[in-house]
Amino acid sequence: MARTRKAAQDSIVVETVRVRGTVQGVGFRPTVWRLAQGEGLAGTIGNDGGGVLIRLEGPELAIERLLGRLEASPPPLARIESIERKRLDEAPSCTDFRIIESETTGMRTAVAADAAICPACKAEILSPFERRSRYPFANCTHCGPRFSIIRAAPYDRARTSMADFALCADCAREYRDPADRRFHAQPIACPVCGPRVRLIRLDGRLDGGAVESGGMPDAVEAAACLIARGEILAIKGIGGFHIACDATDAAAVARLRERKHRDAKPFALMARDLAVIRRYADASDAECSVLESPAAPIVLLRANGPERLPQAIAPGLDQLGFMLPYTPLHVLIMQRLDRPVVMTSGNLSDEPQAIDNDEAAERLGGIADFALVHDRAIVNRIDDSVLRFAAGAPRILRRARGYAPGRMALPPGFEAVPEILAYGGELKSTFCLVKDGAAILSQHQGDLENAATLADYEKNLGLYAALFEHHPAVLAADRHPEYLPAKHAREAAGARGLQLVEVQHHHAHIASCLAENGRAREAGPVLGIALDGLGFGDDGTLWGGEFLLADYAGYRRLGTFKPVPMLGGAQAIREPWRSTYAHLSAALGWQDFAARYGGLELCSFLDRMPRATLDAMLRRGINTPLASSCGRLFDAVAAALGLCRERARYEGEGAMLLEAAVDRAALEGGDHAPAYPFAVHRPAPGDLAYIDTLPMWQALLDDLGRGTPAGVIAARFHAGLARAVAAMAAQAISNVEAEGVAIDTIALSGGCFQNRVLLEQVMARLAALGRAVLTQSEVPSNDGGLALGQACIAAAAVLNERGQACA
Repeated sequence: MARTRKAAQDSIVVETVRVRGTVQGVGFRPTVWRLAQGEGLAGTIGNDGGGVLIRLEGPELAIERLLGRLEASPPPLARIESIERKRLDEAPSCTDFRIIESETTGMRTAVAADAAICPACKAEILSPFERRSRYPFANCTHCGPRFSIIRAAPYDRARTSMADFALCADCAREYRDPADRRFHAQPIACPVCGPRVRLIRLDGRLDGGAVESGGMPDAVEAAACLIARGEILAIKGIGGFHIACDATDAAAVARLRERKHRDAKPFALMARDLAVIRRYADASDAECSVLESPAAPIVLLRANGPERLPQAIAPGLDQLGFMLPYTPLHVLIMQRLDRPVVMTSGNLSDEPQAIDNDEAAERLGGIADFALVHDRAIVNRIDDSVLRFAAGAPRILRRARGYAPGRMALPPGFEAVPEILAYGGELKSTFCLVKDGAAILSQHQGDLENAATLADYEKNLGLYAALFEHHPAVLAADRHPEYLPAKHAREAAGARGLQLVEVQHHHAHIASCLAENGRAREAGPVLGIALDGLGFGDDGTLWGGEFLLADYAGYRRLGTFKPVPMLGGAQAIREPWRSTYAHLSAALGWQDFAARYGGLELCSFLDRMPRATLDAMLRRGINTPLASSCGRLFDAVAAALGLCRERARYEGEGAMLLEAAVDRAALEGGDHAPAYPFAVHRPAPGDLAYIDTLPMWQALLDDLGRGTPAGVIAARFHAGLARAVAAMAAQAISNVEAEGVAIDTIALSGGCFQNRVLLEQVMARLAALGRAVLTQSEVPSNDGGLALGQACIAAAAVLNERGQACA
């Protein structure tokens, strides 16, 4: 054995190693260089469009050790998808191990997401003895800008906005030194050669002298002082501008809301450290770990700390969205502030963030009085990610900075899929590219009803196509005839002669959940439960509370919520009382409702509304589409309780307020806790099962008459709805299995499952059915995850058309 090992050790071989995944801009090449030096190996390593290509020359066992160590301990920001090895039948030709120039070849690798400042860089900028002391743009191979500054692949300085800054001698020496953590760090910079920050006025007034100080530390310090004295500032970050003010200053917060035209939507907050956050919110160890992660998202936390912020930060809600400083600039600003700071998007409501200095001066001048700007261009706009914990797991609500545009390997069976572009939905929009068996989900784009957001979405379609050298053979889009991205897809398919696959909205939700959880293409169907606001249904009505027998290839509708008219169409979303009136009219009829519950304030309110007009619209079928929407049911209940009645000030406000109102003590007791009854109607042969809300409304209205607290009513509604969902699931599984179709899995998706109370209540009750329950964590369960589901459904359709069996 000893002789065999020695022979292998002495055997000099030559191999090429292809590494795919997130391996550019994350310190991968210097890590391999150091490993090769330690093993005494010769060869080369370089970036190209496929990822990283390594040539290794040396003892066979030394190569094995290097690759083993690389797989076990890659650089912190790296994500290895595959390692492909090839033995070469040629003699060694290298005398040492070198990092070589990148090659521009077909793009098959991942672009790294922007990463929060690492502990080493943070310590450096806070030390008075370092040459980067108080420098707002310090970074290394483990942190800093990536996607936000890249113009083309592969990722090298010349292809980023850092190309505008020539390295000084000291930075060049660090860049070339393999022992330095900035070895081949593309955004490397220092006060001598890197970007600079300055503080300017946006209100047109002359400054008294403190703003244009000429020194970078003074500009950042002045910005912190302005925030502390109640001013509103625009701050240029990594992926766009923020608007900042002191979150403890009620007058500043109110002024910001007025200027930004943002009546009630909660503001994001930034705090210097966890100690400040814990003064206002409860943060578990798991939540703190995510806050301190390289992604550094906004994390929604329970607002039950010993101190309170003004109600105007998050009106009516029981949670606060906190993030930690994730760039050196933010760290330096927050060092002087021992209180939370509002850090909201630099825009008017619903518009894209400003990213350019001149654009910010024009668009944000009516909101902020000052702006802290810098001269490093933001190439790619990217918003802050948002995450919350529910059912014991972190769940992304908005996937953007820190996560996008990371690649996700598609499940088994999709290896041979052609390139696909899925256009996503119209609200919380994202799009998805499929290439080389992986999905690349874009950052959050926003709501495309806004013209500027739609223009940004179209720009990003072109950016991703160029960045990933993506040439789709197939396009996928929502089936809704009026969705703007679907129209875009139809036009593109016609103009370019490409195949278009139109995908039902809720089928896409379920497929997104299956794909994220790695459900193989050949696996059997699941029971998919999709609860959301609206999606275009096969029967021409609007769906939103669906129970589907589904896999990637197709679906069958097994159950739903009893459809209720949307009075005035989209106006019913903006004015939740319309949903209440529609539900009560459908369940009880106005006459019976008024007779039994005429003494309720709710009845008096509804009687003052234009009921005659709405009733006439119903009789004539004018702008009153039927909807089986779970989201509109939440609106109706929230309006009935007076939480969000006359006008919804932002999308989903009613549902969020209703969840926040839940009395947690009223939920205790599990199946023994009081819960409102729903009826699950078993269909006649050929009919569809449905959940009827009539008994729920009767119990809720009785509680209103008794003066039951709103928190108890909210708790009983959530508990009752969860039981109804579980009962419908049990019935659907029983019916399907009676047909000989085995169901081993239940998949949950749709925006209603962002509701922590509902998700946890439903999961607890589904556990009794003995099936695996899949939920979403890395991809939003809301419409931000639709594009992934559309892409997988289109892929399955194409592979099935081609007759390609599953792997």
